[in-house]
Amino acid sequence: MAKGGLLPDKKKPDPIRDPWQEVADKLKAQIMLRHYSPRTLKAYSTWMWKLCRFLDNQLPSEVTSQDVQRFLTDLAVRQQVSASAQNQAFNALLFLFRHVFERELGNFADTPRAKRRQSIPTVLSRSEVASLIEQLQPPYRLMGKLLYGCGLRLSEALSLRLHNFNFDTGMLSVQFGKGRKSRTVPLPESIQGEIQAQVERIKALHQEDLARGYAGVFMPGNFEKKAKGAARELAWQWFFPAPNLTRVKETGELRRYHVQETDIQRAIKAAALRAGILKRVSPHTLRHSFATHLLQANYDIRQIQQMLGHSDVRTTMIYTHTIKSDLKPLRSPLDL
Repeated sequence: MAKGGLLPDKKKPDPIRDPWQEVADKLKAQIMLRHYSPRTLKAYSTWMWKLCRFLDNQLPSEVTSQDVQRFLTDLAVRQQVSASAQNQAFNALLFLFRHVFERELGNFADTPRAKRRQSIPTVLSRSEVASLIEQLQPPYRLMGKLLYGCGLRLSEALSLRLHNFNFDTGMLSVQFGKGRKSRTVPLPESIQGEIQAQVERIKALHQEDLARGYAGVFMPGNFEKKAKGAARELAWQWFFPAPNLTRVKETGELRRYHVQETDIQRAIKAAALRAGILKRVSPHTLRHSFATHLLQANYDIRQIQQMLGHSDVRTTMIYTHTIKSDLKPLRSPLDL
């Protein structure tokens, strides 16, 4: 499959696949109309093409709710995908039917569901967090401090721009997080100097980019059409910019993207190994540790919920399993 799942596997013209490409184009238009994220576009398009292959390239006009039910059942029973993957597939195909096919998908109450396993998050101790961050090199060290110090998701940290930092109030504005929700969190006072130093580096990089005649940073959605020239403004520059400019194939323009997810993921994994941490560590582990350490410090769980950007406090409640209970600790009968 082509990158992003937007194009069919075969490059040769195929009379059966042409209608599916039309569907893919309509799906993209409907998603962009609703200002959904590029991740949603990629995921929904991928599930559309997987359904196409499962149905052996059956014409889109002939696809029924029963076909989708068979596909979802196959995911759960034969492929044994995770519950979150099956739910994502269902949401993608529900959107496809409702907004592209303009039909309702029907009742799927009898469809076998993948079992959702509630796992307790991996959490680092304070000393482990300090050791991990010490092993990170710039710019990943500051990124690690923001992931932990503000409880950010990796995508939220990478998407930070200069205008997200409000130094007057000491707050960080997280725009369009998961579910396109926004929130504010306090900036750690202990790293204010490092943040200001990073801002100065970005200012210098921005001047170099302007001198090279670059077209600006990549902008969200169709925002650049509404605010022409914003991509070259200092306020819109990435806080963690990619080291190299990217040439846009369609226009030949030079633009700058942010640091890649895989770069920080590899950096944190390598840092955990160097620090001798015997746990499975990822960037999200720092977010888990943020919530757990605030709970240990007796902060109200609803405050933590707001800082994490959770819609439901029950999602935040999972962190109560990562701290010691006030009840009498359970012991093995061998130790009684």
